[in-house]
Amino acid sequence: MAAKEFKKYKIVAEKLIKEKITHFNNFYHFTFNKIFIKNQKRRWGSCSSKKNLNFNYKIIFLKQELSNYIIVHELCHLKEMNHSKRFWKLVSQTVKNYKKLNKILKKTVIS
Repeated sequence: MAAKEFKKYKIVAEKLIKEKITHFNNFYHFTFNKIFIKNQKRRWGSCSSKKNLNFNYKIIFLKQELSNYIIVHELCHLKEMNHSKRFWKLVSQTVKNYKKLNKILKKTVIS
């Protein structure tokens, strides 16, 4: 992808992601440092130990329920930096069908 094209999509992704983080964090009230939009080949999102949230710009091409799930998933890592029962309980508070969405996402190729 051309740098110009990525730059355009990155702006769209940043706006969408910030809106969704604000929406879901009204429920969770987690604190985080920065949000980064990246062009990644293998990840939809991640959360660093420095409380930075990272998202793949390609999230804008997913169905809304999948992008919501990714954002909630990374938000919940701010509280639980693992995939423990406590983590999944946090996710389930706002994404009831997270198990189904997780399976779909694992089969979704990032191209």
